Amino acid sequence: MPSNATPPDSTPPDDTPPDATSASGASTSVPSTERLTITGAEVFVTCPGRNFVTLRIETDEGLYGLGDATLNGREKAVVSYLDEHVIPCLVGRDASRIEDLWYFLYRGAYWRRGPVTMTAVAAVDMALWDLKGKALGVPVYQLLGGASRTGVMAYGHASGETVDEVVDEVGRYLDRGYRAVRAQSGVPGLPSTYGVGRGKLFYEPAEQGLPSEHVWSTSKYLDHVPTLFRRLRDTYGSDVHLLHDAHHRLTPIQAARLGQELEPHRLFWLEDAVPAENQESFRIIRQHTTTPLAVGEVFNTIYDAQTLVTEQLIDYLRTSLLRGGGITHMRKVAALAELYNVKTGFHGATDLSPITMAAALHFDLWVPNFGIQEYMRHTEATKEVFPHAYSFDDGYLHPGDAPGLGVDYDVEKAASYPYERAYLPVNRLEDGTLFHW
Repeated sequence: MPSNATPPDSTPPDDTPPDATSASGASTSVPSTERLTITGAEVFVTCPGRNFVTLRIETDEGLYGLGDATLNGREKAVVSYLDEHVIPCLVGRDASRIEDLWYFLYRGAYWRRGPVTMTAVAAVDMALWDLKGKALGVPVYQLLGGASRTGVMAYGHASGETVDEVVDEVGRYLDRGYRAVRAQSGVPGLPSTYGVGRGKLFYEPAEQGLPSEHVWSTSKYLDHVPTLFRRLRDTYGSDVHLLHDAHHRLTPIQAARLGQELEPHRLFWLEDAVPAENQESFRIIRQHTTTPLAVGEVFNTIYDAQTLVTEQLIDYLRTSLLRGGGITHMRKVAALAELYNVKTGFHGATDLSPITMAAALHFDLWVPNFGIQEYMRHTEATKEVFPHAYSFDDGYLHPGDAPGLGVDYDVEKAASYPYERAYLPVNRLEDGTLFHW
């Protein structure tokens, strides 16, 4: 298991950390005073293959902190929220008072929760933790309490139009050192399927322009998925961790059936089996299958998972730091989950910038009830805009030991990639009914 080793030459470029000094921000010297006064903040939008929104908070000590403010398909709503409503309230305040500022932005707005609000709050929170780490000259995971492990197990995404393609793609991930792989396959009779898109290693589901429309059949999907995992177990045995995402497309009883049929193949988890707005629906699934369940990437607060956690209806909580209000709030969520044997399994797709990935890895390295980290690799262009200190080796990620989060933002390079409107697809059943994507 790695500590903070540089990846081997065979590791793709996205995993090679830059010089730590370039990822640590404007300065790593300890300020002369304990107070860090916020003097200003700026929001940047760039599109090195997909859109990212970045918040930079500056202080009187010459330090700056970075936060991710990306909300896939609604990026400019967060930009406006930050520019018009949040940043004016931050100037002059003490950046070291992270907890107080979190509640100021959450309770002080009165209109709480929701993806736009919580993404903006998370961006500020990440930037403040980044600032505090830089001010003290230590990585964020040390501020949280230090490392609980030497590396963070990550899973990659293997997909293909056919079962044969997926089997081959899983093998390629195993050859890269992965110990866990999510597998998604095209469904016979359907022209498109979630999880099967453009590219392999750098798979990106968002599409430029207005949303496209896909066709879906739950019955065809349910008949097909067990075949995929039977082949994968027959090919690779029981050592590799296999995961699957149903992407909210099932009813509770359909999810129960799928969970039962997948039990012989011992999945690490079945993700997002049903829409989780109705938390109680997981009771039905839990009564009928022992397949581990994961959910939560669209959650915004602790209340979205309260029933799921306290009734032990799930095994892994998928909420990302970006959707869940940042490190400050997710510490509380993880603490509640730990009481009920629920582990973290943070969302880590390309709709999050390397800033969120770095923040997640600091959190993952520290949190006692860590489970696994999703890891969709960013492109080389994205890496150039966001030089970072985190690295991947032998199936594990490490955030690095640069002060703060260990990610920087190249304003000049970012400016060469202007914003381009993009959306996730829209899904319809075969009869034309609008459905979950």
